[in-house]
Amino acid sequence: MVLHNVDILGTEAPVNIRVCNGKIADIKPAPADGKIEHLNLSFNNAIAFPGLINSHDHLDFNLFPALGGKVFSNYTVWGKHIHEAYRDEIAAVTKIPAALRHQWGVYKNLLCGVTTVVNHGEKSDLTNTPITVFEETHCLHSVQFEKQWKVKLNNPAKKGLPVNMHVGEGTDVQSSEEIDKLIKFNLLKRKLIGVHGVAMTDTQAEYFEAVVWCPETNFFLLNKTAPVDVLSKHTEILFGTDSTLTGSWNIWEHMRLARETGMLGDEGLFATFNHNPAAVWKLNCGDIAPGKDADLVVAKKNAEKNSYDAFFALNPEDILLIIHKGEISLFDEELLPQLHDIDLTGFSHVFISDYCKYVKGDVPALLKQIWTHQPNAKFPVTINKTIEA
Repeated sequence: MVLHNVDILGTEAPVNIRVCNGKIADIKPAPADGKIEHLNLSFNNAIAFPGLINSHDHLDFNLFPALGGKVFSNYTVWGKHIHEAYRDEIAAVTKIPAALRHQWGVYKNLLCGVTTVVNHGEKSDLTNTPITVFEETHCLHSVQFEKQWKVKLNNPAKKGLPVNMHVGEGTDVQSSEEIDKLIKFNLLKRKLIGVHGVAMTDTQAEYFEAVVWCPETNFFLLNKTAPVDVLSKHTEILFGTDSTLTGSWNIWEHMRLARETGMLGDEGLFATFNHNPAAVWKLNCGDIAPGKDADLVVAKKNAEKNSYDAFFALNPEDILLIIHKGEISLFDEELLPQLHDIDLTGFSHVFISDYCKYVKGDVPALLKQIWTHQPNAKFPVTINKTIEA
């Protein structure tokens, strides 16, 4: 497969990207070099970038509406509040089988251009997914909510896995002190990946291999986010969305909010959902370079914007093509004439703002299954142009 005439962030001229055996084989200046490939896709005014890596999501929580409605001092206060104030809303979602909720969580990410998502919680047992669901971590919830967390943290059988844990999700003393507790009781000196870290200091950050920054969730719950400009001098910063319990389904809105803080700059922020997480999670992706897994996204580009402005202005409807490990997982209807030679029987289509997207898997059937359990379930896509979910 060759992707012709696409702009890569940081390059000055369009290039051709050749994909072979699931890897990026080479990158050459456009126009086409004359080689005949099984599939050649040509683009006009399009931007290419590595598939996004979402380092924190609860895949089974993405059918919830945002719940909260006020500012909290920490996640435990928020948790208690929503279970008292939103019992009916929570019950309506949790009666949907977890397997269906996990599947929708995968598609929520795919539709946004995510090709790898780190799932936090019980293992999903998903197979044959159109993106990578990364679960090779020792996943603990938090100091307050994980029973026997000290014993689990120091389980020698798990020593080879990084610990993936909510920490410092608050603005009060308790939130800061729980970070100190985690550091103190990490007796085996395991690699710690802290999620949120709103209360984290530069000194505490030195004990963590990485912190997953979830700014939209943080502002929604706490009206404050992690000081990643400071923390980034002491640890790696990764990017996460959390679930729709605390933020938009659209990762691009999360990224624009992060950009507005100005804490990392465009290059630093860009690295939080490709290069940085690929290194921390030990993935062979995150960069467009020969030998890397072919996890790629191509999207429409506004010619009047520079590279980063064009990138951060994107939305799911702008995505033209998503490739996961060399295979197409999603494409826009406008590419259909160029795909007449490939078998599309494994694809279904949905509409985002009237833009038709062909997606690997039967998404309409999934939505219908979910509606049998919860007829009022809402989705950011429609299965045709006239019937709203």
